[in-house]
Parts: sequence; structure tokens; C-alpha cells
Amino acid sequence: MIDAARISFRPVTRDDLPLLGRWMETAHWRQWWGEAETELGQIRDMVEGRDTTRPFLFLLDDRPAGYIQIWYVGDHLCEPFLTQAPWMRNVPADSVGVDLSIGEAADLSRGLGSAALGAFVRRLVAEGHDSIIIDPDAANARAVRAYEKAGFRPFLVSPDPGGNAAQATLIMTFAGNDAAPSHRTQA
Repeated sequence: MIDAARISFRPVTRDDLPLLGRWMETAHWRQWWGEAETELGQIRDMVEGRDTTRPFLFLLDDRPAGYIQIWYVGDHLCEPFLTQAPWMRNVPADSVGVDLSIGEAADLSRGLGSAALGAFVRRLVAEGHDSIIIDPDAANARAVRAYEKAGFRPFLVSPDPGGNAAQATLIMTFAGNDAAPSHRTQA
């Protein structure tokens, strides 16, 4: 396990976009994220203030090691977001969501994701956020394990709005490291 004291965060800037673009072209990103050009355009919108999502790099010993962002559920309770993620109706509107990905494949399965997520969530709690969610693809077992280690627990399973049963989303809520798991399926 990586000591969370080795993790730090800094906001993404325009200068980070080439690095993020390289990461987005790797197999472990392409498996779970959308098209690199589209995703990078969305992060550019965040950096330039056209989106309320706040993007960060997380650093391991001052080396960029991954990407993490916080987004606000209340800002997404409209179309096209509700069609794409109808489960958002089932979480408090004042919830914040977190997304992350490890930068380099060599850093996978080392405890980096759990350490980074845990440290980031502690910051969010200190900022006063009471309801924190993360929404991995239900089939992404590596991510689900990492998120559980960081204190998230399954809340609901949301089927893919397009009807693809293999594309379900697992909604997890931060419950602290001592919480007992609970979960339900969205009807």
C-alpha cells in the first residue's frame, strides 16, 4: 500500500493537456473512458471555466501519476446528463462525484488509486462535502476494489440506459473506512 503522505494534488492546466492526451491513448484508459479527443475536450472546457467540474493531477512524490476530478451532481440534473445517467435522480442533489484514473499502466495494482482517492476524499470532507459518490463501470473489478479500500461502499447498480446489460454502472457512496457494505439495484 502506498502511504497517502506521498500523494499531492494540483489543478490541471493547459500545459497538462498533452500528458493527459498521452495517458488517454493507453489501453487501460481506453477500456473505461470515452474517446481521447472527446475526453480531452471536456477537460479543456473545465480548465477554461466552461464546466464546473474541477480537474486535478495527483502526484506521487511530486511526479504526475494520475488524474482525478470532482463534479457536482446538482449541475448535471438536466439533459443530456439524465438520459446518460438516470441514476443521478437517486442520489442527493448536493452530492459530489469523483472520477479518477492512474496515468501509467506500470502504476496499476500498487495501491496508488486507493491512496489517491482516500487523500482526495479527506480533502472533500474537510471542504464540507457530506455526500460523495463514485460511479465505476460495474465490470471494472480493479476499480471497485480500490474504491472499497478508500472507504466507498456499493449503493446501487444502474443498468445501461441503452439496454446493454454488460454496461451497468455501480454507484458507490463514501461511507468512511469503517462502514458496512450495502447495495441495491435501480429499478
